[in-house]
Amino acid sequence: MRLVLLRHGQTPSNVAGALDTGPPGAELTDLGHRQAAAVVGALDGARVDAVYASDRVRTQLTAAPLAGERGLVVPVLPELGEVSAGDYEMRTDHAAVEAYLSCLGTWLDGDLDHRLPGGETGHAFLERFGAAVAAATADRADDATVVLVSHGAAIRTYAELRATGGGDAPERMRLDNTGAVVLDGDPAAGWRVASWTGTPLGGAHLRDGRAHDVTGDEPEE
Repeated sequence: MRLVLLRHGQTPSNVAGALDTGPPGAELTDLGHRQAAAVVGALDGARVDAVYASDRVRTQLTAAPLAGERGLVVPVLPELGEVSAGDYEMRTDHAAVEAYLSCLGTWLDGDLDHRLPGGETGHAFLERFGAAVAAATADRADDATVVLVSHGAAIRTYAELRATGGGDAPERMRLDNTGAVVLDGDPAAGWRVASWTGTPLGGAHLRDGRAHDVTGDEPEE
């Protein structure tokens, strides 16, 4: 089975560098809509059996072009939501951003008990995201491909902690808007990283180098 963990398109919060992690969240920018539309061409010819999104507006808007082209509905799985920023929600200051990225790095280093004030532990995150993966893949054929439209920190954290392989420290790589991590395997036997595309699936020309993206950035040691 194949999972395509696709990050949503750009939002105003990404541009501003805001820790926008709660529902319903921001909509897409004009660039974000172009990024989402370009996913259709990027996956042209690839098998897609289902497309799911989190309960954040940006993931549902990102999923819509691909699902529409494939004649699929987009079930919403709230458990695919972003890693919570807790009390730092919507902050853009250096201290909050540093704390958020440091929390992710702490999880990746093995301390899943750590949490931000008002946030969730690594254990809680993995349990909920894993539940979404299990629901999306239940009763699928062994060769099925399922696209899960989720969020930068959530995708990178799950891929690093629940999948093997991936080359040189994929947990330290960026994941730009509409970048994707592809996992092969299944929930019972486990997952391995088949590919990690940090730039937008539609091409690097869709990357906004001026944005102060936070949740797509590398976790801090």
